[in-house]
Amino acid sequence: MNAIENVLIPAVVFFGMYHIIKLISEHMLKRKLIKAEQYDKPGILEPPKSASEESNKYPSLKWGLVALMTGLGFIIIEVMRQINPTLIDYHNAVLPLGILLVFVSLGFLIYFFIMNNRKKQ
Repeated sequence: MNAIENVLIPAVVFFGMYHIIKLISEHMLKRKLIKAEQYDKPGILEPPKSASEESNKYPSLKWGLVALMTGLGFIIIEVMRQINPTLIDYHNAVLPLGILLVFVSLGFLIYFFIMNNRKKQ
């Protein structure tokens, strides 16, 4: 438990300090803009939008493909365990985890290729 505390406490402290400094600097910037009478630029403090609308157009397709491929990965793990029980050992779960991660990433890749084909059309 001591090792976790040695990592967790500084992380929380620095996270809190970062947000406090960010809050104070944004407040001071807003005060300077108000004093300079820059009322006509309301969006100057908003962060730029980096995500395109095209990538968020089909979120149900993305998560449906990921769920489908995850389920397929679980099915393959179970079939492999039924064929050879010594191959899939749940105490050393590296192989099942690897199979599952490959299928989840395949779901994301299929979604990526579908969206790229839609953009080209």
